[in-house]
This record gives sequence, structure tokens and C-alpha cells, in this order.
Amino acid sequence: MPIVPRELQLPQRRRGITITRQTWAGVGAAILFMLASGAGYRVLAARLARSPSSVPLPRGTLAALPLQIADWSGQDVPLAADVIQATDSDDHINRTYSRRGGREAVSLFVAYGVRPRDLMPHRPEVCYPGAGWTVEGKDEIDVPHGSGELVPCQVHWFSRGGLESQQMCVLNYYIIDGGYCRDVSALRAMAWRFDSGTAYVAQVQIACPVQPTSRSPEEALIGFAAESAPLLRGLLRRASEEAAR
Repeated sequence: MPIVPRELQLPQRRRGITITRQTWAGVGAAILFMLASGAGYRVLAARLARSPSSVPLPRGTLAALPLQIADWSGQDVPLAADVIQATDSDDHINRTYSRRGGREAVSLFVAYGVRPRDLMPHRPEVCYPGAGWTVEGKDEIDVPHGSGELVPCQVHWFSRGGLESQQMCVLNYYIIDGGYCRDVSALRAMAWRFDSGTAYVAQVQIACPVQPTSRSPEEALIGFAAESAPLLRGLLRRASEEAAR
């Protein structure tokens, strides 16, 4: 069973938020801000330029991730051309996955790149506030999947007021050269060690609006992360090996 995050529950008065189109639009706005931002990382950027060992994967590689993952059914959500350009990534996917007749739904965004510097600035704790969300909390969890291996993740809670109050839960982690990583600390360490041997980095963000009539959002996020993480890592490993031949 997935490990339930510690001290992740919000005060009861913040429950009872309904999901609306504006809620999913808020996810899109946060992704857009995430892709367009990057201030504060210029020093690290110079040290995290493309490694000689980096092998770019063909665009469309991530699209091979199945649309059906266990009992989750996926649908592609295309991004605008200017947003895609702003990602500065070598490949990406943006999808929604749902199960139980649509009563549970998550948003999946994955960006892949051979230049770690391009993915470092684009984190939920930076980009959701930049898109108008308020940080409510953060926790670190380890999500086990079928093989028994743990996926170190961060879980973030955000809220946004207004006429229709909204609340969002976001789980994120990185895949660096086939290994799972909780945050950008590994990339920063490599930068300051002048270690540019990274072949590829993928950032994974799974978001879920809070709904009063559904299970707790972290259960949906953890459940989907447990099913999708090994598939994503395996896909990247195989594609990287084939590209290096």
C-alpha cells in the first residue's frame, strides 16, 4: 500500500472546494508560468549546459506512455505552440487520467530534456504561486510501486480565493538517468561539483483538484504515481539506450 503523507491534511474549513473548469485552467496557468520562468538560475545554468554524454530522444518519445495505465484512462491535452516553445524541453506530454467513471481525475505533465538547467527553475513551489496560488503546505513521501522500489516525491498543497475558491494538490519528482529523485538537489549538487555527466532529466508533475465528494486527493496522486512511475522510467531507459546506439 502507498505510504500516506505525514501531516498533509489541511484544516477542515478548507475542505468543501468544488472542481470547476477554472480549477483545471489554474493548472494550465501554473504550467505556463513554470515553462516561462527561470530567473535566479543563470549561474547554475552555465554549469548545467548540455553534457557530451547527453543523447537527445526523438520528439514524441513520451507519447508512447500508455493511455491506459491500470484502471486509469488517459486523454492528451495539447499545449499551445508558444507554450511548447517555452518549455525548452526535448519532449513533453500533457494529459488527464481518470478512473471510477471520471469520479477521480489527475493531470499529468512530463517534460524531458538533456539540459538539466532548463528544468531546474520549473517547480510547483515556484510556479503555482507565480500563477496566483497560495502555498498551503508541502510534504516529502516515498511511494512504493509493484517491484517494491520507492519513488521519492514531494506533495504540495495550494489554494486560490475569489468567487470560486479552489484547492490543488500536486505531486512531483524527477527521473535522472534512470533514477528517481525527490527534488532539484541532485542537479544542484552536480552543478557545484562541475559534474556535467547527466544524460537526461525528466520532471513529472501530477496534479489533482480537491473535491468534497471524492476520496482525498493525495490518495489519487499516490495511486497514479505508483502505477505510472515504473512505466515512465522504463520508457526513458529504453529510448535512451536505443538513441545511444
